[in-house]
This record gives sequence, C-alpha cells and structure tokens, in this order.
Amino acid sequence: MPKISREDILVPADVMPEVREVYLDNMMAATRGTGHLMLFACDQKIEHLNKDFYGEGIDISDSDPEHLFKIGSQGICGVLAGQRGLIARYAPDYPDINYLVKMNSKTNLVKTAQCDPYSPQLYDLEAVLAMREAGCNIVGIGYTIYLGSEYEPQMMAEAGELIAEAHAEGLIVVLWIYPRGEAVTDEKAADLIAGAAGTALCLGSDFVKVNPPSPADGATSAELLKQASDASGRCGLVCAGGSATDATTFLTQLHEQIHIGGAVGNATGRNIHQRSLDEAVRLTKAISAITFGDYDVQEALDVFEGKEDFSL
Repeated sequence: MPKISREDILVPADVMPEVREVYLDNMMAATRGTGHLMLFACDQKIEHLNKDFYGEGIDISDSDPEHLFKIGSQGICGVLAGQRGLIARYAPDYPDINYLVKMNSKTNLVKTAQCDPYSPQLYDLEAVLAMREAGCNIVGIGYTIYLGSEYEPQMMAEAGELIAEAHAEGLIVVLWIYPRGEAVTDEKAADLIAGAAGTALCLGSDFVKVNPPSPADGATSAELLKQASDASGRCGLVCAGGSATDATTFLTQLHEQIHIGGAVGNATGRNIHQRSLDEAVRLTKAISAITFGDYDVQEALDVFEGKEDFSL
C-alpha cells in the first residue's frame, strides 16, 4: 500500500487548530502511514463475556487477558481497541501499542427479543485524557450505536458529543454501527449497512466499523459492500471480522472487501485472539500485508504460513 504524507490527510473542521498536529500524529500512527486501518478488536470480554476466550476450538492462551497485549505487541496492527480499564491494567507493560478506548459496552445476555439494545457510555472523555496525560499511548476512542433500537437517540447523542470532544483534543474516532432492534428485520441488508455508514459520516467519525452485508440478488457480500463504502464518503469504512474461520477464507474475504467493496481496512478480534500466540501474530501480519501492504491473498497466506515475512 503506498504511503501517505501528513498533507494527504483531510483534517475535519472540528479539530481545533492547536491540536491539528496531534490529530495528524494519531491518524498516521493508527493507519501506519497508509490511510488504512487494521483495528485489533479486544472489547469482547464485555460484549461476548468469556465464551469468546475459553472453550472448544479456542487456544488455552486466550483465557489470559494478557494474550491480547502480547499479540498487539509482537504482531502488526494499527490500533488495539478495548475498554479503558482493560487498557489501564496492561498498557504500562506494553507502551508501544497504539490504543483506542471503547467508550461504551454491553453484554450479550439481554437479547433483542427481550429488550432493544442499548450500550451505555461507561466513562467520560476526561478519564481517557487523564490516562493519555499520564503517558498511555491513546490515539483514539470508539463507540457502538445500534441503529434502529428504541434507544438509538441516546446513543447517537452520546456519540455525537464524544466525537466533537475527541476531535477537539486531537483524538481519532471509530464508530461501531450495527442495525439491531425490534424495528430491524434484516440486520445485514445492504441498504441498512449503507445507512449505518452514512450515519457515521454525519456524526463526524473518522472510521466506521460495520458488518459485511449478506449476499443477495446474485450479488456477493463484497459487491454489495460498495454501496456502504460510497455512502461513508470521507469516513473510512472497515468490516467486522466475525466469528473465527480458516485463514484462507478470512484473508480472501478481506481482500475482496477492500478491492471490490471499497473498504479501507478491517476490525478483527476473534479470528486473531482465539489462536495461539505464534499463530495469532502471524495472522496479524498476513492481515496487515493486505491492509497496509496491498498483498494479494496468496502472498498474505505465505506470510501467515511463515514462508514470507511482512514488516512496516
């Protein structure tokens, strides 16, 4: 992937002039100087509880939360995203990782059939800024919105305010936006995914994480994703990695999402951290080879299998 310069970055108007250079530093760090994002999603300890970290098919090393930080340190990613407390506990031992603090979370215990989803803000931005002032390498924040939930107005208001505050401090922002709730009949319909992407743009986010749309009417998921990447405009679109799958399938989907669907990267959790440390590190490098290095699928597989190295 060709490198970009600081002059290539379009700085939003809500980034205050005195923190413009901080914002540029954070964007260059998060995207490894490419404009593309490889987000290592480590927020599932609340979102999915322990079933994503222990059980059949999951390497035993994933039961230790430090496994996430070892992967982030030894592998290649743009940012490691997790809740403030998780990052606070381990960041002192892993100071070189770029961190993105997830500002809201909820568990998966309460199902949509019982109640429309609401993910409350867990802390204010001041707590995050205090960690940054103390030396934690925080480059951005993240927030989840469930579009179509009856609690959508609260989440959108919280997210909008946080984005304005974060940009005023030079931080980048990634929104997770998932259509979900009683009003939503098809969470992965292409038009709804595109609507989520456009919503992120209007709220001022730098990137939006969406689920890839379901194939429909003879079109592939990647082909239908183009509608969402177009709708996102100057907000970079990345796809959620989903549940664990084999490396060939995953890397092929990622390559198609970028080269057919117009995505600018990925946001991957379980597909990485449920593996052993060695395998997880190799997969981060293979993912980054596609995301940052513009490798094709076979070249990325060679990186994953240890036949070829990839570094930045």
